[in-house]
Amino acid sequence: MTTDILTAILLGIVEGLTEFLPVSSTGHLILASELLGYDAQQWAMFNVVIQLGAILAVVVLYWRTFWAVAMGLLQRNPTSWRFLRNLVLAFIPAAVIGLLLHDQIEIMLGSPMIVAIALVLGGVVILILERAIKSANIVGIADIPVARVIGIGFIQCISMIPGVSRSGATILGALALGVERRTAAEFSFFLAIPTMLGATLLELVDKRELLFNGGINWTNIAVGFAVAFLVAVVVIRWFVGIVSKHGFAPFAWYRILAGTGAMAWLLLR
Repeated sequence: MTTDILTAILLGIVEGLTEFLPVSSTGHLILASELLGYDAQQWAMFNVVIQLGAILAVVVLYWRTFWAVAMGLLQRNPTSWRFLRNLVLAFIPAAVIGLLLHDQIEIMLGSPMIVAIALVLGGVVILILERAIKSANIVGIADIPVARVIGIGFIQCISMIPGVSRSGATILGALALGVERRTAAEFSFFLAIPTMLGATLLELVDKRELLFNGGINWTNIAVGFAVAFLVAVVVIRWFVGIVSKHGFAPFAWYRILAGTGAMAWLLLR
């Protein structure tokens, strides 16, 4: 195997492991580039596009839900329409703010220290919220009120800071607004689909010159995509069970340890 293929496999594993956990997949990919010493700019588009592999994992695992919603939409079922409405409303803030702050976000993506600090602070916030949030009475994505859905959408935007975690911000935001754990986790999975599709499209438009001059290594992307998909399938199944039983504290402590270790390494290297 060439070095590039091995790197693609490793990054695919990192993406699949971390995309749906509240630990920041983007942050881990940025730290991996520093740790392994490869050119982060060369792999920037790769890191975005392989997220589609993780999206496919959600579609495959929850195909019955998507099928039921699609049939419900055709039959004008109110629950299906509320499900779709909630996904669209939660996605809009990220779409608008992501476009407006695209250049600023790109700058932050080049700073591994921001990732390390965000990992630690995010872990502390998760521990605080785990203790503070006691009641969660909203069960079912279609049952989340409009105002709270919009609130979750804006909270998700905090994850534009690398290291914060899109899934973590979405899940914790939902919990803080009264959504029970399993529903919050699944809403995060479903909301990832339009959010990550939008991010991939924006990246392709931004790097469109690479599409026309052959600057994209599609073999590496295919390998990373496949690995991210397979790993994400396993992680999603495992994550829902862990969260339902044990909450988010284990991920918070991981974030604090990983972020502290990353800061120490970045300062001392």
